[in-house]
Amino acid sequence: MSDGTALAGPDGALRCPWALSTPDYVTYHDEEWGRPVHGDDALFERLSLEAFQSGLSWITILRRRPGFRAAFADFEIATVATYTDEDRERLLADARIIRNRAKIDATLANARALADWAPGQLDDLIWSHAPDPATRPVPKTLADVPAVTPESTALSKALKKRGLRFVGPTTAYALMQACGLVDDHLVDCCARRAG
Repeated sequence: MSDGTALAGPDGALRCPWALSTPDYVTYHDEEWGRPVHGDDALFERLSLEAFQSGLSWITILRRRPGFRAAFADFEIATVATYTDEDRERLLADARIIRNRAKIDATLANARALADWAPGQLDDLIWSHAPDPATRPVPKTLADVPAVTPESTALSKALKKRGLRFVGPTTAYALMQACGLVDDHLVDCCARRAG
C-alpha cells in the first residue's frame, strides 16, 4: 500500500504510484506523460482523448488509443472536420472506441471549430497557459497534485470561448499534465524532468 510517494517499479526505479498497476501504464508514464507535446493535431488528439476519459479510467482510453486513432484519422483536424452524419453513425458503432454520443459529437464539433483556426493557433493558445515552473512546488506525494488550477480554469474558459466543448477545468488540467505544460511527476520519480 502506498502513502502516495514514489514506489519502486519492476526495474527498481522509483515512479509515481499510479503508473505501476499495469505494464501499459509504466510505458505511458515513462515515455509520454508529462513530456512536452506540440502541434495542433497532436494536441487535438490529447484534448479529445482526455474528454473521452471523463468518467472512465485512463487505462481504458490508453488501451483503445489505436482504435481511436484509426476511427478519427489520426486526429488530423482537417479530416475530422469533414466527417459527415454517416461518419458519426460509424463512430457510434465502432467497438474500438468509447461509443459515447456526447463525446463523439464534441470531438466532431471541436474539429470543425479548430479547422477555422490558423495553423499553430491551438498550440499557441494551450501553451500560453503553461505556468512558470519556478512558481510550482514539486509534488512529494499524490496528495500534492491538484485536479484543477487557476491556469487550467483559464485554459478551459479560453477554449470554451472559442467554441470548444468537453473542455472543463479538470479535463484542461489533465491535458496540461499529459502534454508537459506542468511536470507532476513526484519529486523522487525517475521520469521527473531535471531543472
